[in-house]
Amino acid sequence: MEELLTNLISPQSLAVLGGAIALAGGLAGSSIGIATAASAGAATLSEDPKQFRNVLLLSALPMTQTFYGLIILILFITLAIPNMGNFLPDTANGLGAGFAMLACGIIGGVAQFVSAIYQGQVCASAISLLPKTKGKILTNGMMLAVFVELFGILGLVGTIIALVLSGLM
Repeated sequence: MEELLTNLISPQSLAVLGGAIALAGGLAGSSIGIATAASAGAATLSEDPKQFRNVLLLSALPMTQTFYGLIILILFITLAIPNMGNFLPDTANGLGAGFAMLACGIIGGVAQFVSAIYQGQVCASAISLLPKTKGKILTNGMMLAVFVELFGILGLVGTIIALVLSGLM
């Protein structure tokens, strides 16, 4: 059974899959978050076209989670996968390392996905209030959006810590 498993699944492919899932979570979440904020921005701009700069700034905030997912993928490929050689002589540990990296990627991807979506909702709320406040809500809206962003950052940091503690980085 073990031989069949190792012939079908390589630890490196599991690791790349984990990194790809982290990036996919960031991409999908950012797309949804930006779409939510930009939709509110379109309505706001029909009311007050002078708010374009503020709408653009707030609409772009959920994009950062894509970069966090990309950082996870790059760390997996450049640092963690080369360290998997330490585990590979023992096939069970090699597969274990691959599954550990897959799990880390899933955790990172889910954190980026959820964080970006909810950050888009916070930004959409701030954008909808731009005309009413004549743009004065911008700083407060950005600060509130940063609170949600922290969960994306914690997902990135948690993934890095898990890789370091597992000896893969």
